[in-house]
Amino acid sequence: MTARRDIEAITERIRQRSKPGRERYLGRIAEASNRTANRAVLSCGNLAHGFAVCSPSEKLALGADKVPNLGIITSYNDMLSAHQPFESFPALIKDAAREAGGIAQVAGGVPAMCDGVTQGQPGMELSLFSRDVIAMAAAIGLSHNMFDAAVYLGVCDKIVPGLVIAALTFGHLPAVFIPAGPMTSGLPNDEKAKVRQLYAEGKAGRAELLEAESKSYHGPGTCTFYGTANSNQMLMEIMGLHTPGASFVNPGTPLREALTREATKRALAITALGNAYTPVGRMIDERSIVNGVVGLHATGGSTNHTIHLIAMAAAAGIAITWQDISDLSEAVPLLARVYPNGLADVNHFHAAGGLGFLIRELLDEGILHEDVQTVWGEGLRPYAVEAKLGADGGVVREASPRTSGDEKVLAPFNKAFQATGGLKVLSGNLGHAVIKTSAVKPERRVIEAPARVFDSQQGLNDAFKAGTLTGDFIAVIRFQGPKANGMPELHKLTTVLGILQDRGQRVALVTDGRMSGASGKVPAAIHVTPEAVEEGPIARIHEGDIIRLDADAGTLEVLVPAGDFALRRTADADLIGNEFGFGRELFAGFRQLVGRADHGASAFGTA
Repeated sequence: MTARRDIEAITERIRQRSKPGRERYLGRIAEASNRTANRAVLSCGNLAHGFAVCSPSEKLALGADKVPNLGIITSYNDMLSAHQPFESFPALIKDAAREAGGIAQVAGGVPAMCDGVTQGQPGMELSLFSRDVIAMAAAIGLSHNMFDAAVYLGVCDKIVPGLVIAALTFGHLPAVFIPAGPMTSGLPNDEKAKVRQLYAEGKAGRAELLEAESKSYHGPGTCTFYGTANSNQMLMEIMGLHTPGASFVNPGTPLREALTREATKRALAITALGNAYTPVGRMIDERSIVNGVVGLHATGGSTNHTIHLIAMAAAAGIAITWQDISDLSEAVPLLARVYPNGLADVNHFHAAGGLGFLIRELLDEGILHEDVQTVWGEGLRPYAVEAKLGADGGVVREASPRTSGDEKVLAPFNKAFQATGGLKVLSGNLGHAVIKTSAVKPERRVIEAPARVFDSQQGLNDAFKAGTLTGDFIAVIRFQGPKANGMPELHKLTTVLGILQDRGQRVALVTDGRMSGASGKVPAAIHVTPEAVEEGPIARIHEGDIIRLDADAGTLEVLVPAGDFALRRTADADLIGNEFGFGRELFAGFRQLVGRADHGASAFGTA
């Protein structure tokens, strides 16, 4: 009962804090719905351009506003495994729309970049900003005002948050998100990680490493570890933007196709032309956002969502903070162990009972808000199910199993892996940071050690190769924040620091950059804000300063007398190398406009 009261209290404080912004937002979408959001306001010339390639019957129907028109926003490309399955989705959606008496048009495409391809490369410096570009690209597609609802085809890291921001910006339109699903299981993630460590130590060659990586990332669908991409899918389902049970069905299967057809028909059923009008801006409220955060904690999800959820909520006029996310973590137990928080992958999680089991467990304990609206209708209880293929080729749903198929992967509430969700906010004289502890052993959650200071992840990797990273230390990697260079993920640090920790050294990381859902066993205080380029305290740390990171107490301190520390000059960094090449020069405006990490690291401002 205490946890339930905590959830209610945090939700209420979010509601009160958000009230002015939320009221302005709801007023805007009401005006859009009442005055401008239909084809009747378009001139004949506007309409002629909008349906020029349609059939005569479709033109007649669209011109008379007789049938719903569904806009498709797609992130398809055929280089990236997660988005390649979307190639066939528009034709499938159009066919399903015709069956339901509607019409569907591809409204626009959005870029989809892969952090796995750009890790450690210059392109990674565009990654976080791609979220806002995706939101703007989707807005361009929807700005034609031809649509009664929209479906969003996206899966991975920045793509789904960007699409959510766009959907909420067009909050007068119903929105259904349609996933493509995870790839089938390949080489286990822990075995892949071992080969990476051997390669970093010079004990395995590039050919062995490439073979291991290729066996792990081997086909269509999302990567199978529980990083940001699969955290996205969990969020879309637990927030009611997917149809029930849709998240983790593999691509290219009859059930995946049936779910896509069903989602299309549902999107058409909830337009203003029917009896179940569900504008997404009203549907997603403070309770929905809190449910998303609860799901993130219960599954040990990606730390990237401590940034994305703030930006997504802001698009709906809702103001959430890192402290809200941290306080919710204290009330939510960890019920899933999926790599890097365990050995299983997301397919094992799904087979053990998946989101249906987890949602039912949390609902039964009052940890989720049940009284929400979803694309499926009223209440979250209909999501406590498992989707299966019916005899007629359609989707049927059964109640989720009462017992977990594997309690080492998915635990019932009374056997939670730990009492809290494992995401905490750290505060102290270095500012604020986020740490994910769900994969960190308890004995490693408090570290006091001298600082080793670097201005790039390459600097630390060079020191590792030179054999100079000896003894216990806390690595400080600074000038990696959004204003400095776009806040790239520093995933290459995971392997090196993991090796040193396995050798018996006590190590940790402090950075104003990002890690990802792939961050694991090494304690990492990330997203430090204010960032170094804004003269944050992290820019005043000297080599050898003693830093204390206490994830249990929620503190991050440099143990230097306050007067002395305040008088230090902030370090300067030569960032000219981050300003040009690989399109980085085109993003100078984003680096100037972007807000702080704890405000969503967005160029669009806050709620």
